[in-house]
Formats: sequence, structure tokens, C-alpha cells
Amino acid sequence: MHDVTALKELLREPRHIFITTHHKPDADALGSSLGLAGYLRAKGHHVTVVTPSDYPDFLSWMPGNDEVIVYDPRRNDRQVREIIGTAEVLFCLDFSSLGRIHELGEYVRQAPGQKVLVDHHEQPEPFADIAFSFPSAAATAELVFEIIRDLGDQHLITPAIGECLYAGIMTDTGSFRHPSTSRNVHLIIAELLDAGINLSSVHRRIYDSHSEERLRFLGFVLKDKLRVLREYNTAYIAITNEELKQYHSKTGDTEGLVNFALSIEGIVFAAILIDRVQAVKISFRSVGDFSVSEFSRRHFNGGGHHNAAGGISHEPLDATVEKFLSLLPDYQTQLVTAPLAIAPPQ
Repeated sequence: MHDVTALKELLREPRHIFITTHHKPDADALGSSLGLAGYLRAKGHHVTVVTPSDYPDFLSWMPGNDEVIVYDPRRNDRQVREIIGTAEVLFCLDFSSLGRIHELGEYVRQAPGQKVLVDHHEQPEPFADIAFSFPSAAATAELVFEIIRDLGDQHLITPAIGECLYAGIMTDTGSFRHPSTSRNVHLIIAELLDAGINLSSVHRRIYDSHSEERLRFLGFVLKDKLRVLREYNTAYIAITNEELKQYHSKTGDTEGLVNFALSIEGIVFAAILIDRVQAVKISFRSVGDFSVSEFSRRHFNGGGHHNAAGGISHEPLDATVEKFLSLLPDYQTQLVTAPLAIAPPQ
């Protein structure tokens, strides 16, 4: 954390601080943002959290959620531009490229304030004045904890702040089963327990608070939309916009579906392709040596982590699926010889 000294000096006196995270925030994105916001407010700073889009209802329990400004270009563009333009410090959490915050990206790029990047994705764009970029970290929330600790303020981590950070670490490690779950992660969780967090409550609010329609949608997807290609040790799901409407799908309802495809015995590569009208959004997952980050970056203008990445296609869903399938023969040798091809993680 070689930039901690510079950050400490930057935060030495109360500042107007702007915090944002990536489009369609997940638990790590929102949890790290609200955890950091809670800490900075405790230090006397004036903090505004702005998300570039809405996010799942099952994250609305997080302390500070009521004060989040959800950017809408038709409703609050002028307000958000003013917040960004007058901020003395701009924290960018859980994304490596300004393109990940859509319209806000150019506003942040042009902002006169000091920019601080806190992220764990590969190949960060060099836009920040201070950068905490560690792709080996399990979650951005892990890095936020370390920053607070290294600033000498771990005692300021309340149960509310701790539960936001725990939510980010828990979800981005797949409930501590992904290879990124290090010794350091478990030590941090021990420290958060000492701070008084309620682990079971966080888990329940994130994983056990789905609507009946979401569960019926899940059943439909697994029964009718899952495709398994044994010759490539690959499984995929393609969902049309009409199917989303049929089940009244809301933000967050498709989150985690790709993991069901990856959980099939022998599968090392999984994808979900979703027609969002403006574009087809794609999530990739893998186990073992196959890099979905490289695959997505090369073919679908995306990126992310070695075993978890996202991409985008501006072709229709059928054409995008056809392209995806046409690429698999080029990777067949890698996919069928992957070390975990016959032994997926438990």
C-alpha cells in the first residue's frame, strides 16, 4: 500500500468527497462504496455516493443506502455533474476503466479533483492520481479494509461499516470458495467479527431474500435455457428480452445464474448471454487455467478476472450466440485438457 502516505495527506483535513462504482453495482461495488463512505464521514468528510445505474433490491439494507444518488441522465444529470465538478477527492471503486461507469466516465475524467482508484481488476486504465490496484485481491472491499487499517483507523470500523465490507468480500469470493480466498481474507473476516458484524444476517439478506417470480425464473432458465456442450466442457445460457419481461425480471435477478452452469460436473467454461435491448450483456466464468478475462477481452470487448469476466456485444442475441459457439473449436484443446475439467470446485 505504497500510496497510503499520499492518501493520508490528501485526507488530512475535511474534504468534499465523491465516491462511485461500476454500472449495475454488485455487493462488492456497493459494499466497498458504502463502507468507505461510512469511514470517511466518521473522519469528518462530506461524502456523496453516486452509482451510474440502479442496483438489486437485496442490497438496499446496507447502511448509507438511503443517501445514495442513482444517476439518471434525464433526471439528475446537472446535479451529478455539479457534485463531480466540485469534489476535491473522487474515489473510483471496483472498476478499472472509466468506460465501466458509462456517462459518468467523462465527467470524472474532466473533474479537477484528485482521483483515487481502489480496484482488483486486471489492466487498470491510468487515470487516477493515487491507485490501489491489486488484481490478486479477492474483493475491492478487502482493499478498503486494508486502506482504513493502514491509515491507522481500524478502530473506526463499526458493525455497519464492517457488514458492508463483509458483504463485498463474501460475494466476490463465492462465499469463500473461489481460489482468491486467501489467508489474508480470513484474517480480515476475523477482524470484522471482532468489530461486531452479524455474518448470518448479511448472508440471509443477500442470498435468501428473493421474490417468488425470481425463483420461478430460475427454474425456467435451468429447465429450458441451459445448454451443455460436453465436447468443449462448456455450458451456456442465452436469455431473450421477451423472457426477461415474461418473468418481470428486475435488476439483480440474473446475478449468479452463470454459476449454475459452471457447477455442472466436468464443466470448466460457462457463459450467460442476456439481451438487454441496447446490447447483449455477457458474463463468463471458468475454473482452472482457462482465462475468461483474456477470452472476453479478445472477442467481446470485455475483461475482468482470470476466472470471472464480463463482455458486451452489439449484435443481436442469436448472432452473438453464434459467434460464441464458433469460437469454441479454437479453444477445444485448452478446454478439454484443463486440470479441473473433471474435478470442478466443490
